[in-house]
Amino acid sequence: MISPIHRKPVIADGNATIYRSDHYNARIRENEGVCRFGVDYMTNERGHTDILGVRISALNMDLAVETIEDWIKHREQHYVCICTVHTIMECQRSEQLRQTVNAAGLRTPDGMPLVWLSRRAGHDHVSRVYGPDLMLELCRRSGVAGHRHFFYGGGPGVVETLVDRLTARFPDLDVAGIHTPGMLSSGELETRETIDKINASDADIVWVGLGAPKQDWWVANHRALLNAPVLIAVGAAFDFHSGAIAQAPGWMQRNGLEWLFRLSQDPRRLWRRYVLDNSRFVIRLGLSTARSWLPF
Repeated sequence: MISPIHRKPVIADGNATIYRSDHYNARIRENEGVCRFGVDYMTNERGHTDILGVRISALNMDLAVETIEDWIKHREQHYVCICTVHTIMECQRSEQLRQTVNAAGLRTPDGMPLVWLSRRAGHDHVSRVYGPDLMLELCRRSGVAGHRHFFYGGGPGVVETLVDRLTARFPDLDVAGIHTPGMLSSGELETRETIDKINASDADIVWVGLGAPKQDWWVANHRALLNAPVLIAVGAAFDFHSGAIAQAPGWMQRNGLEWLFRLSQDPRRLWRRYVLDNSRFVIRLGLSTARSWLPF
């Protein structure tokens, strides 16, 4: 494993140690004093909407792609968190995860409730930046932009099938490499061999599909160790585009019902996320809104 001596240890989730890079700490400092965790359910400032302390970027797909391609052009190093209601609720359980997500270069509105709240906050241009669609759009533009893509994550055989399908769909896609990781715990650093493999690939974008919030810890912890300008924690896009998991119909996605479709596909694993967390999300929003109306 990589020596962590030059990094500052923090506790990720109560049972794993992560190491925050200087880049990560600088972005935390940049965001301090802006986020008001658990006070206002949303605030409209600096091109984002504060939703229960998580600063969701005021984006649509065109703006997200333009921003990422600009980072690559200028060799700026950032990571991207694809945010849903699940992300917001995970951040309620971990202050350090909230800081990690808020330190991202972009925190895209993947869930429709985040889009609706962003528009209500005055960002009328915001539309859903769905992780799987962001992957398709950046892969589609690969031939024109000349960007190289590395795919890290997925279960056995998933990433291979994913790349086969993507290259069949986008013949100009430049695949820098793939890697299916072993059983890393949340916050655990990759081996030097794997990090060298990613760096040797000369990738411009590293797609990370480990599931939230594990992938969010991963992109933050590995940001300073990887040369690629952009790391994107994209989650279920690996399973969707490989065909391992079915996607919800478009009408369900547009109307904020994708969670119901996914719950019906895997109720034993997802019921807590979608039944309990969605309910808690609505309750917390209601309480925060009520507090903002009180005169004292």
